[in-house]
Amino acid sequence: MTPAPMTPAAHVTAEIASQPETWQRALELLPRVRDVLPRPGQRVAVVGCGTSWFVAQSYAVHREAAGQGWTDAFAASEFPDARAGQYDLVVAISRSGTTTEVLDLLRRLPDGQRTLAVIGDPRSPGASAADDTVLLDFADEQSVVQTRFATSALLLLRAGLGEDLGPVVEQGRAAVTADLPPGWQDRWQFVFLGTGTSVGIAHEAALKMREAALAWSESYPAWDYRHGPIAVAQERTLAWIFGEPPAGLEDQIRATGATVVRSDDDPLASLVLAQRLAVAVALHRDLDPDTPPHLTRSIVLS
Repeated sequence: MTPAPMTPAAHVTAEIASQPETWQRALELLPRVRDVLPRPGQRVAVVGCGTSWFVAQSYAVHREAAGQGWTDAFAASEFPDARAGQYDLVVAISRSGTTTEVLDLLRRLPDGQRTLAVIGDPRSPGASAADDTVLLDFADEQSVVQTRFATSALLLLRAGLGEDLGPVVEQGRAAVTADLPPGWQDRWQFVFLGTGTSVGIAHEAALKMREAALAWSESYPAWDYRHGPIAVAQERTLAWIFGEPPAGLEDQIRATGATVVRSDDDPLASLVLAQRLAVAVALHRDLDPDTPPHLTRSIVLS
């Protein structure tokens, strides 16, 4: 008997909705893994690809803002080899644990360079590629489009800085059922803006819109948006600002006819709503975000 076809977006919709639960499990995991997470005063590099790189960017700003030490974020393919051995810890984030660029970097780092891998699949090569491993198998996903693994990893790393993230979990619960921005069905350009810790979140939101809905989406540091990109804003633009915007920016965007979306929630919780918007746009355009074209769950290069 032929199995019934899956409902479009079934996987990614369920995974987005499960994030408050996986976030809570990440907080419960913290006491068991705290000793291998970056310690105050260490010089740290955090690497990843795609979504994992964007959450690395956000974490790096959080860690430096907390006064816990120099923290750099790199796409794994762009890690500066000249700095190898100069960090106290290199943290590699990879949902699949099979990403070619991440595994190649971990292999070529010099002897004595301490490494930590944050991995979703305990059976993957990445699970044994570093000196220490944090397994977030409860946040692993079936979807190509990554959501809960990356946000759970970022929440765990932020909790390791001493942040009280219980309120963020509750904001995430609200975001799972909150109304989407009005008029989204008529928008064709989606712009995501952030400052500080939310710049990486903005990049990730734009990536979700591109992956899931094949939509025209862009992302910038909010201060930089006026340095050119605002020129193409118009009535069918939705501009989503994570965090506190620069003075006057909202008014300047609205003057173009664009819709502005803002929230006082933590940007990580707001990202849940942006993920849901990406799925909604995909379904509105008769696309299935569980099967995006030209993408696979893991990038393995021959």
